[in-house]
Amino acid sequence: MAPMGPVGYADAFGGFHQRLQDYYVQRARHGVGLIITGICSVDTTIEGLPTVGLPCPTTMPIAFIHSCYQMNERIHAYGAKCFLQLTGGLGRSALPGFISKNIAPSEQTNRFDPRTVHREMTKEEIMKLIEGFVKSAVIAKRAGFDGVEVHAVHEGYLLDQFAIELFNHRTDEFGGSLENRLRVSTMIVQGIKKACGPDFPVSLRYSLKSCMKALRQGGLPGEEYEEAGKDIAEGIEAAKILVAAGYDALNVDAGTYDSWYWNHPPMYFEDGPYMEFGRILKKEVDVPIILAGKLDDPKLAVQALEDCCDIVSYGRALLCDPEYVEKVRTGRLDEIRPCLGCHEGCLGRIANGPVSCAVNPACGRESIYGIIPALKKKKVLIAGGGVAGMEAARTAAIVGHSVVVCEKSDALGGNLIPGGVPHFKRNDHKLIDWYKRQLELLGVEVRYNTAVTPEYAKSFGADVIITATGSHARKMEFPGVKKAVSAEDVLMGRETAGDHVVIVGGGLVGCETGLWLATQGKQVSIVEIMPELLGGHGKIPHMNEFMLMDLLKFHKIDVHTSASVVDTAESTVTVKKGDEAQQLKADTLIAAVGYLSENGLYEALKDLDIPVYNIGDSSQVHNIMYAIWNAYELAREL
Repeated sequence: MAPMGPVGYADAFGGFHQRLQDYYVQRARHGVGLIITGICSVDTTIEGLPTVGLPCPTTMPIAFIHSCYQMNERIHAYGAKCFLQLTGGLGRSALPGFISKNIAPSEQTNRFDPRTVHREMTKEEIMKLIEGFVKSAVIAKRAGFDGVEVHAVHEGYLLDQFAIELFNHRTDEFGGSLENRLRVSTMIVQGIKKACGPDFPVSLRYSLKSCMKALRQGGLPGEEYEEAGKDIAEGIEAAKILVAAGYDALNVDAGTYDSWYWNHPPMYFEDGPYMEFGRILKKEVDVPIILAGKLDDPKLAVQALEDCCDIVSYGRALLCDPEYVEKVRTGRLDEIRPCLGCHEGCLGRIANGPVSCAVNPACGRESIYGIIPALKKKKVLIAGGGVAGMEAARTAAIVGHSVVVCEKSDALGGNLIPGGVPHFKRNDHKLIDWYKRQLELLGVEVRYNTAVTPEYAKSFGADVIITATGSHARKMEFPGVKKAVSAEDVLMGRETAGDHVVIVGGGLVGCETGLWLATQGKQVSIVEIMPELLGGHGKIPHMNEFMLMDLLKFHKIDVHTSASVVDTAESTVTVKKGDEAQQLKADTLIAAVGYLSENGLYEALKDLDIPVYNIGDSSQVHNIMYAIWNAYELAREL
C-alpha cells in the first residue's frame, strides 16, 4: 500500500486515531503484503504544524506507541508488514495557513502564494530535524513497525528542497555540491541505522526527476522543455549517493509541488507514468525499487515487475477498493471498484476533512460507517439509473432490502455515459460497468426503458421511493443565425463538430470537451463570462486544475475570459470583452453552461404517505462524489 497522507487522523496525543488504525488493518486483511503509512511528522514544532493535523511519534511517545502497537499486532495477524513514513516537513510547499513557521533550506517564496516568504533554516533547526527523524524511528521500532520510510527527497517537500539546487542556495555544509545538498538525507539514514540497527529497513520516497519548467510551472508528459529542477542525470547520481548512505529501498516517482500533477496523476495521465523512471533506476542501483502510479491494470503491473520495479505499490486503488489485492488474486477483476483520478475524495478535501474516496464513502471510517443489515426488509423503488441511483440500489441491497431500479433509457449510467466518452475519462465507464456487475451479483432488478410516472410509483407498492432522475444540460440561445448544440450531443455523436469549434462555458465540462476536441485536431475556442476558467482557482483539486490548464495551453486552445457571444453568423461568432469585439471562426457552437435538476417526479411524489427521498443531481447538481456519498448515506440508513 502506497503512502497517502493521514491528515486529520491523529488523535489528541499525536498517535493513530482508531479510524486510522482500522483503515490500515482493513487493507492488510485483504492481502496487502506491505503497508507504508502516510506521512507522520517527526517534530511538529519546527514548522509549527497543527498537532491534530498529522500523527507525530515525538509529541507523546508512549501514547504513540500504545496506539500503533495494537494496530501493528492486528496487521501482523494477517501476515502483512508495516512501515511508518516519517516526514521532515513542507518548507515552501506548505499550503498557506497550514503552518505557523515559514522555513526552507534557503529563503524562498511559497509555492502557492508568492507573497509569503520562507526564511532560511538555521543549523540548529537542521540538526533538530535530523534528530527528530532518528528519535521517531526508535519510537516506530518500539511501536511494532517493521521499518520506516523517510519522506522525502520527493515531490518538492523540505528534504527535496535541500536536494534541488534551484531551492538550495546555502553556502555551508548543507548547500553547494550535490553531496552537501543531500547531507541532511544521508545523515538521517545513518542516524537511524546507528540507533535502530542495520537490520531495521529504511526506505526512501524518491523523485528521480522534478518535471518542472520553472517555479510553479510543470512540464507535461511528452512535452519538450529544459528541466529547471532535478534532471534524470542528477537524479541517478543522487540515488547512488543515497543508497550508499544506507537506504534499503527507493519508492520512486517524479515531480514536485511545482509540477504537482506528476506526483498525484489525474485522469489526464496515461497508465503507468512512473514506469520509465523505475526502469532507469533499476539499472543504476542495487536496492529494491518500489513503484506506484496508475498500475491498476494487473497486466500492466506484471509488465512493470519485469524490468521497472521489484515491488508494485497501490495508493488510490486501495482507497477505492480495500479488497483490490484479493480480487486480483482470485480473478474477480470485474468486481474491482475503479479509481476515477478525480482526487475529490482524497486530496481534494484535505483542507476540510480527512482523506477518503469519492467512490468509496466508507474509506477512512470503516468501523463507524460500514453497512449494517436492516432489521426489517423493505421494498424499495428507485427511479433513475445514474450514479446516485445505482449507488443507492447497491447499498440498499447489501443492507437487505428488495430493490427495483427503473431506468427510462436502455442503459445505466446517466451523465457518466457522455462524461466518460473522452479517453481520459474512460474510468467513468468502468465505474458504470462495476455498478452493473454489483447490481447483478446482489440480485437487484433493473427495468430498462421504464419511465416512472406518479401513477406507476403509487401503484408499485413500495415501502420507500427514491427519485434519482438526474439533470439535463441547460440550453442557451444566441443572437444571430447559429444554433448552439450541447456538449452531451457532441460527445454522444448526435452532433458532429466541425474543424473550428467555439465552446461557450469554461467550466469543467466545457474545458474537458474542448480538450477532447483539440486532441482530434479541431481548432477550439472557449468563451467564459467569468474572469477565470473552471469557476476560479481551487474549485477542483489543485493537481487536476493545474494539469488541465496546462493541457489547454499545450493544445493551443484559444481562451476568452470575461467575454460573451454577442452575435453569430453561418461560419463565425462575435465575442465581446469589455469594449472590444472580435470574430472567431465557428463551424460548431457548443453550449456548456451547466445543468438543471430534473426534480419533477420528486415534487409529484413527496407528499405520499411513505418516505420519498430525492438524491443525486435531481436534488442538487454536484459532482460524482456527492452523488455517491449522499446515496450511500441515505441507503445505509433505510
